[in-house]
Amino acid sequence: MKAQPYLLYALFSAFFALLVPIFGKLGLKDVDSTVATTVRAVIMAVFLVGVALVSGVTREPLNGKALLFIALSGIAGALSWLFYFMAVKGGRVPAVVVIDKTSVALATFFVFPWWTET
Repeated sequence: MKAQPYLLYALFSAFFALLVPIFGKLGLKDVDSTVATTVRAVIMAVFLVGVALVSGVTREPLNGKALLFIALSGIAGALSWLFYFMAVKGGRVPAVVVIDKTSVALATFFVFPWWTET
């Protein structure tokens, strides 16, 4: 059986996603959630620019359609983080995490029935 790198990437994603609410709740103690989300986004952007530069993928061109959907994904992600950190700051982390993860079920219900990949 051929190794499937995406499975390892998914496990890494799950592990690092586990750390987000823990570090987030600790960091939000005396900070506004919008400020925290903004700082987090800037740190992520700087880190990811570094990753892209080191890996050399910055030479790949983006077409207009790809850029549009990446931008829409970025806006959706920003709104998700904004509301997530508001919820983490004001609520119980276990409850927030469970509610946030309903996005998996929603994606399964709304997206997967018509999504095809080769």
